Amino acid sequence: MRSIKSRSVGAYSIRSKTSYGSGLSEEDKVKIIKNCCRKVLEFLFSQVGVGGVVVSYTILGALAFQAIETEESTDHILNQEVELSRLRTVQELWNITSEFNILNSKQWQTNIQSLLMNRQNEMVGYIRSGYDQLTVEERWTFPAALMFTLSVITMIGYGNMVPRTNSGKIATIIYALLGIPVYILYFMNIGKVFANTFKWTYRQLHSCTRKKPEYTSMNDDEMEKEQDQVVVVPSTACIWFLLIYVLAGTIMFAEWEGWNYLDSIYFCVTSLLKIGLGDFVPGTNFYGEDQGEMNRAKLIVNFAYLLIGMAVIAMNYYLLKADIFI
Repeated sequence: MRSIKSRSVGAYSIRSKTSYGSGLSEEDKVKIIKNCCRKVLEFLFSQVGVGGVVVSYTILGALAFQAIETEESTDHILNQEVELSRLRTVQELWNITSEFNILNSKQWQTNIQSLLMNRQNEMVGYIRSGYDQLTVEERWTFPAALMFTLSVITMIGYGNMVPRTNSGKIATIIYALLGIPVYILYFMNIGKVFANTFKWTYRQLHSCTRKKPEYTSMNDDEMEKEQDQVVVVPSTACIWFLLIYVLAGTIMFAEWEGWNYLDSIYFCVTSLLKIGLGDFVPGTNFYGEDQGEMNRAKLIVNFAYLLIGMAVIAMNYYLLKADIFI
Protein backbone atom coordinates (compact mmCIF):
# COMPACT_ATOMS: atom_id res chain seq x y z
CA MET A 1 0.00 0.00 0.00
CA ARG A 2 2.76 2.39 0.82
CA SER A 3 4.45 1.77 -2.48
CA ILE A 4 1.22 2.32 -4.42
CA LYS A 5 0.52 5.58 -2.61
CA SER A 6 4.01 6.82 -3.13
CA ARG A 7 3.84 5.99 -6.82
CA SER A 8 0.51 7.75 -7.21
CA VAL A 9 1.73 10.82 -5.40
CA GLY A 10 4.88 10.82 -7.46
CA ALA A 11 2.95 10.49 -10.69
CA TYR A 12 0.67 13.37 -9.69
CA SER A 13 3.63 15.57 -8.89
CA ILE A 14 5.29 14.72 -12.17
CA ARG A 15 2.14 15.52 -14.17
CA SER A 16 1.61 18.78 -12.36
CA LYS A 17 5.14 19.94 -12.98
CA THR A 18 5.01 19.08 -16.64
CA SER A 19 1.62 20.79 -17.10
CA TYR A 20 2.72 24.03 -15.44
CA GLY A 21 6.14 23.92 -16.93
CA SER A 22 4.88 23.60 -20.48
CA GLY A 23 2.87 26.83 -20.18
CA LEU A 24 -0.76 27.57 -21.02
CA SER A 25 -2.78 25.48 -23.40
CA GLU A 26 -4.05 26.76 -26.72
CA GLU A 27 -7.58 27.19 -25.37
CA ASP A 28 -6.31 29.25 -22.45
CA LYS A 29 -4.30 31.45 -24.79
CA VAL A 30 -7.34 32.02 -27.00
CA LYS A 31 -9.43 32.92 -23.95
CA ILE A 32 -6.80 35.39 -22.74
CA ILE A 33 -6.61 37.04 -26.18
CA LYS A 34 -10.40 37.26 -26.37
CA ASN A 35 -10.60 38.82 -22.92
CA CYS A 36 -7.93 41.36 -23.81
CA CYS A 37 -9.70 42.28 -27.06
CA ARG A 38 -13.01 42.56 -25.23
CA LYS A 39 -11.51 44.88 -22.61
CA VAL A 40 -9.87 47.03 -25.30
CA LEU A 41 -13.16 47.32 -27.21
CA GLU A 42 -15.05 48.13 -24.03
CA PHE A 43 -12.59 50.93 -23.28
CA LEU A 44 -12.67 52.27 -26.85
CA PHE A 45 -16.46 52.44 -26.80
CA SER A 46 -16.61 53.86 -23.30
CA GLN A 47 -17.24 57.54 -22.65
CA VAL A 48 -13.55 58.28 -22.17
CA GLY A 49 -12.24 55.98 -24.88
CA VAL A 50 -14.42 57.40 -27.65
CA GLY A 51 -12.87 60.83 -27.22
CA GLY A 52 -9.41 59.33 -27.60
CA VAL A 53 -10.56 57.39 -30.66
CA VAL A 54 -11.84 60.57 -32.34
CA VAL A 55 -8.65 62.51 -31.63
CA SER A 56 -6.44 59.61 -32.77
CA TYR A 57 -8.57 59.08 -35.87
CA THR A 58 -8.29 62.72 -36.91
CA ILE A 59 -4.53 62.79 -36.27
CA LEU A 60 -3.91 59.63 -38.30
CA GLY A 61 -6.20 60.94 -41.05
CA ALA A 62 -4.33 64.25 -41.14
CA LEU A 63 -1.00 62.46 -41.55
CA ALA A 64 -2.44 60.22 -44.25
CA PHE A 65 -3.99 63.05 -46.29
CA GLN A 66 -0.85 65.14 -45.91
CA ALA A 67 1.24 62.29 -47.32
CA ILE A 68 -1.18 61.54 -50.17
CA GLU A 69 -1.68 65.11 -51.36
CA THR A 70 1.96 66.16 -51.13
CA GLU A 71 3.21 63.06 -52.94
CA GLU A 72 0.85 63.04 -55.91
CA SER A 73 0.26 66.75 -56.34
CA THR A 74 0.24 68.44 -59.75
CA ASP A 75 0.30 71.99 -58.38
CA HIS A 76 3.75 72.68 -59.85
CA ILE A 77 2.31 72.19 -63.35
CA LEU A 78 -0.52 74.64 -62.65
CA ASN A 79 1.92 77.16 -61.15
CA GLN A 80 4.11 76.93 -64.23
CA GLU A 81 1.12 77.51 -66.51
CA VAL A 82 0.12 80.60 -64.53
CA GLU A 83 3.66 81.99 -64.67
CA LEU A 84 3.95 81.37 -68.43
CA SER A 85 0.58 83.04 -68.96
CA ARG A 86 1.74 86.08 -67.01
CA LEU A 87 4.96 86.39 -68.99
CA ARG A 88 3.08 85.98 -72.26
CA THR A 89 0.64 88.73 -71.30
CA VAL A 90 3.45 91.10 -70.35
CA GLN A 91 5.19 90.49 -73.67
CA GLU A 92 2.02 91.14 -75.63
CA LEU A 93 1.48 94.35 -73.70
CA TRP A 94 4.91 95.56 -74.71
CA ASN A 95 4.27 94.63 -78.34
CA ILE A 96 0.97 96.51 -78.44
CA THR A 97 2.46 99.54 -76.73
CA SER A 98 5.42 99.71 -79.09
CA GLU A 99 3.11 99.52 -82.11
CA PHE A 100 0.13 101.75 -81.25
CA ASN A 101 1.17 104.12 -78.45
CA ILE A 102 1.83 107.08 -80.78
CA LEU A 103 0.18 106.55 -84.13
CA ASN A 104 -3.13 105.00 -83.10
CA SER A 105 -4.09 105.52 -79.45
CA LYS A 106 -7.64 104.21 -79.89
CA GLN A 107 -6.43 100.94 -81.35
CA TRP A 108 -3.89 100.70 -78.51
CA GLN A 109 -6.64 101.06 -75.89
CA THR A 110 -8.84 98.52 -77.66
CA ASN A 111 -6.08 95.93 -77.88
CA ILE A 112 -4.99 96.53 -74.28
CA GLN A 113 -8.53 96.07 -72.96
CA SER A 114 -9.01 92.91 -75.01
CA LEU A 115 -5.72 91.49 -73.77
CA LEU A 116 -6.49 92.28 -70.13
CA MET A 117 -9.94 90.74 -70.45
CA ASN A 118 -8.40 87.54 -71.81
CA ARG A 119 -5.91 87.57 -68.95
CA GLN A 120 -8.75 87.97 -66.45
CA ASN A 121 -10.66 85.04 -67.95
CA GLU A 122 -7.53 82.89 -67.82
CA MET A 123 -6.98 83.68 -64.13
CA VAL A 124 -10.61 82.85 -63.35
CA GLY A 125 -10.10 79.47 -64.98
CA TYR A 126 -6.88 78.87 -63.04
CA ILE A 127 -8.53 79.80 -59.74
CA ARG A 128 -11.44 77.48 -60.44
CA SER A 129 -8.89 74.76 -61.12
CA GLY A 130 -7.47 75.29 -57.62
CA TYR A 131 -4.76 77.91 -58.05
CA ASP A 132 -4.22 79.89 -54.81
CA GLN A 133 -0.54 80.99 -55.07
CA LEU A 134 0.44 78.32 -52.51
CA THR A 135 2.53 75.24 -52.94
CA VAL A 136 1.08 71.92 -51.88
CA GLU A 137 3.42 71.82 -48.87
CA GLU A 138 2.20 75.25 -47.74
CA ARG A 139 -1.43 74.23 -48.21
CA TRP A 140 -1.34 70.78 -46.62
CA THR A 141 0.36 71.53 -43.34
CA PHE A 142 -0.47 69.24 -40.43
CA PRO A 143 -2.83 71.71 -38.65
CA ALA A 144 -4.63 72.40 -41.94
CA ALA A 145 -4.96 68.67 -42.63
CA LEU A 146 -6.22 68.22 -39.06
CA MET A 147 -8.95 70.78 -39.67
CA PHE A 148 -9.82 69.06 -42.94
CA THR A 149 -10.27 65.66 -41.26
CA LEU A 150 -12.41 67.22 -38.51
CA SER A 151 -14.61 68.97 -41.08
CA VAL A 152 -15.09 65.63 -42.87
CA ILE A 153 -16.14 63.44 -39.93
CA THR A 154 -18.23 66.18 -38.28
CA MET A 155 -19.96 66.92 -41.62
CA ILE A 156 -19.10 70.64 -41.46
CA GLY A 157 -17.42 70.67 -44.84
CA TYR A 158 -16.00 74.20 -45.13
CA GLY A 159 -14.80 73.57 -48.68
CA ASN A 160 -11.70 75.76 -48.43
CA MET A 161 -9.47 72.66 -48.56
CA VAL A 162 -10.27 69.77 -50.87
CA PRO A 163 -8.29 66.77 -52.12
CA ARG A 164 -7.11 67.27 -55.68
CA THR A 165 -5.65 63.84 -56.39
CA ASN A 166 -7.63 60.73 -57.25
CA SER A 167 -6.10 58.88 -54.30
CA GLY A 168 -7.09 61.73 -51.98
CA LYS A 169 -10.69 61.69 -53.21
CA ILE A 170 -10.95 57.91 -52.71
CA ALA A 171 -9.37 58.23 -49.25
CA THR A 172 -11.88 60.96 -48.35
CA ILE A 173 -14.80 58.68 -49.23
CA ILE A 174 -13.45 55.81 -47.13
CA TYR A 175 -12.43 58.14 -44.30
CA ALA A 176 -15.89 59.71 -44.12
CA LEU A 177 -17.72 56.37 -44.19
CA LEU A 178 -15.68 55.11 -41.24
CA GLY A 179 -15.31 58.37 -39.36
CA ILE A 180 -18.87 59.70 -39.29
CA PRO A 181 -20.21 56.78 -37.17
CA VAL A 182 -17.26 57.26 -34.80
CA TYR A 183 -18.11 60.95 -34.47
CA ILE A 184 -21.80 60.18 -33.82
CA LEU A 185 -20.75 57.79 -31.05
CA TYR A 186 -18.48 60.49 -29.64
CA PHE A 187 -21.29 63.05 -29.83
CA MET A 188 -23.61 60.80 -27.83
CA ASN A 189 -21.11 59.67 -25.18
CA ILE A 190 -19.29 62.93 -24.58
CA GLY A 191 -22.63 64.71 -24.25
CA LYS A 192 -23.51 62.44 -21.34
CA VAL A 193 -20.13 63.04 -19.70
CA PHE A 194 -20.46 66.82 -19.97
CA ALA A 195 -24.09 66.68 -18.83
CA ASN A 196 -23.25 64.66 -15.72
CA THR A 197 -20.33 66.96 -14.93
CA PHE A 198 -22.48 70.07 -15.38
CA LYS A 199 -25.27 68.61 -13.22
CA TRP A 200 -22.81 67.68 -10.47
CA THR A 201 -21.28 71.17 -10.53
CA TYR A 202 -24.68 72.84 -10.50
CA ARG A 203 -25.87 70.70 -7.58
CA GLN A 204 -22.73 71.44 -5.61
CA LEU A 205 -23.23 75.16 -6.11
CA HIS A 206 -26.90 74.77 -5.26
CA SER A 207 -26.11 72.90 -2.03
CA CYS A 208 -23.59 75.58 -1.01
CA THR A 209 -26.16 78.36 -1.36
CA ARG A 210 -28.92 76.36 0.30
CA LYS A 211 -29.29 76.20 4.08
CA LYS A 212 -29.06 72.71 5.51
CA PRO A 213 -31.48 71.63 8.27
CA GLU A 214 -29.94 71.35 11.72
CA TYR A 215 -31.75 68.16 12.77
CA THR A 216 -32.51 65.34 10.41
CA SER A 217 -32.93 61.60 10.71
CA MET A 218 -31.45 60.82 7.25
CA ASN A 219 -27.84 59.90 6.70
CA ASP A 220 -25.59 61.58 4.14
CA ASP A 221 -26.30 59.06 1.35
CA GLU A 222 -30.05 59.46 1.69
CA MET A 223 -29.75 63.24 1.73
CA GLU A 224 -27.59 63.24 -1.40
CA LYS A 225 -29.99 60.89 -3.15
CA GLU A 226 -32.95 63.06 -2.26
CA GLN A 227 -31.10 66.16 -3.41
CA ASP A 228 -30.31 64.55 -6.78
CA GLN A 229 -33.98 63.80 -7.24
CA VAL A 230 -35.11 67.30 -6.32
CA VAL A 231 -32.44 69.55 -7.89
CA VAL A 232 -32.79 69.74 -11.67
CA VAL A 233 -30.57 71.84 -13.91
CA PRO A 234 -32.84 74.52 -15.40
CA SER A 235 -32.89 75.14 -19.10
CA THR A 236 -31.79 78.74 -18.60
CA ALA A 237 -28.49 77.55 -17.07
CA CYS A 238 -27.83 75.34 -20.10
CA ILE A 239 -28.57 78.15 -22.53
CA TRP A 240 -26.43 80.62 -20.61
CA PHE A 241 -23.49 78.21 -20.63
CA LEU A 242 -23.80 77.75 -24.39
CA LEU A 243 -24.03 81.50 -24.95
CA ILE A 244 -20.91 82.08 -22.84
CA TYR A 245 -19.02 79.48 -24.87
CA VAL A 246 -20.10 81.10 -28.15
CA LEU A 247 -19.21 84.54 -26.78
CA ALA A 248 -15.71 83.35 -25.84
CA GLY A 249 -15.18 82.01 -29.35
CA THR A 250 -16.53 85.23 -30.83
CA ILE A 251 -14.04 87.38 -28.95
CA MET A 252 -11.17 84.99 -29.69
CA PHE A 253 -11.73 84.82 -33.45
CA ALA A 254 -12.48 88.52 -33.72
CA GLU A 255 -9.14 89.38 -32.11
CA TRP A 256 -7.17 86.76 -34.03
CA GLU A 257 -8.63 87.04 -37.49
CA GLY A 258 -9.48 90.74 -37.60
CA TRP A 259 -13.18 89.99 -38.15
CA ASN A 260 -15.92 92.18 -36.75
CA TYR A 261 -18.01 90.66 -33.98
CA LEU A 262 -20.95 89.91 -36.24
CA ASP A 263 -18.78 87.88 -38.63
CA SER A 264 -17.09 86.14 -35.71
CA ILE A 265 -20.30 85.06 -34.00
CA TYR A 266 -21.66 84.10 -37.42
CA PHE A 267 -18.68 81.77 -37.90
CA CYS A 268 -19.01 80.23 -34.40
CA VAL A 269 -22.72 79.49 -34.76
CA THR A 270 -22.52 78.08 -38.30
CA SER A 271 -19.55 75.90 -37.34
CA LEU A 272 -20.95 74.53 -34.08
CA LEU A 273 -24.26 73.77 -35.78
CA LYS A 274 -22.33 72.01 -38.58
CA ILE A 275 -23.60 74.28 -41.34
CA GLY A 276 -20.11 75.17 -42.56
CA LEU A 277 -20.77 77.67 -45.35
CA GLY A 278 -17.04 78.22 -45.76
CA ASP A 279 -17.14 81.98 -46.34
CA PHE A 280 -15.24 82.51 -43.06
CA VAL A 281 -12.45 80.09 -42.15
CA PRO A 282 -9.75 80.68 -39.49
CA GLY A 283 -6.16 80.84 -40.60
CA THR A 284 -6.58 83.12 -43.60
CA ASN A 285 -5.98 86.61 -42.15
CA PHE A 286 -2.55 87.25 -40.61
CA TYR A 287 -0.46 90.25 -39.78
CA GLY A 288 3.21 90.14 -38.88
CA GLU A 289 6.26 88.09 -39.70
CA ASP A 290 5.42 84.79 -38.03
CA GLN A 291 2.41 84.10 -40.20
CA GLY A 292 3.13 80.39 -40.69
CA GLU A 293 3.53 79.64 -36.98
CA MET A 294 0.49 81.72 -36.11
CA ASN A 295 -1.51 79.89 -38.76
CA ARG A 296 -0.68 76.50 -37.25
CA ALA A 297 -1.46 77.64 -33.72
CA LYS A 298 -4.81 79.13 -34.71
CA LEU A 299 -5.88 76.03 -36.62
CA ILE A 300 -5.06 73.77 -33.67
CA VAL A 301 -6.99 76.04 -31.28
CA ASN A 302 -9.89 76.08 -33.74
CA PHE A 303 -9.78 72.27 -33.85
CA ALA A 304 -10.04 72.08 -30.05
CA TYR A 305 -12.73 74.77 -29.92
CA LEU A 306 -14.97 72.96 -32.39
CA LEU A 307 -14.44 69.52 -30.85
CA ILE A 308 -15.27 70.77 -27.34
CA GLY A 309 -18.05 73.00 -28.64
CA MET A 310 -19.89 70.10 -30.24
CA ALA A 311 -19.66 68.30 -26.91
CA VAL A 312 -21.26 71.39 -25.32
CA ILE A 313 -24.05 71.20 -27.91
CA ALA A 314 -24.61 67.53 -27.03
CA MET A 315 -24.58 68.39 -23.32
CA ASN A 316 -27.30 70.98 -23.83
CA TYR A 317 -29.34 68.44 -25.76
CA TYR A 318 -29.29 65.96 -22.88
CA LEU A 319 -29.89 68.56 -20.18
CA LEU A 320 -32.74 70.28 -22.02
CA LYS A 321 -34.34 66.92 -22.76
CA ALA A 322 -34.16 66.01 -19.07
CA ASP A 323 -35.64 69.37 -18.11
CA ILE A 324 -38.54 69.09 -20.58
CA PHE A 325 -39.52 65.46 -19.96
CA ILE A 326 -39.00 65.36 -16.20
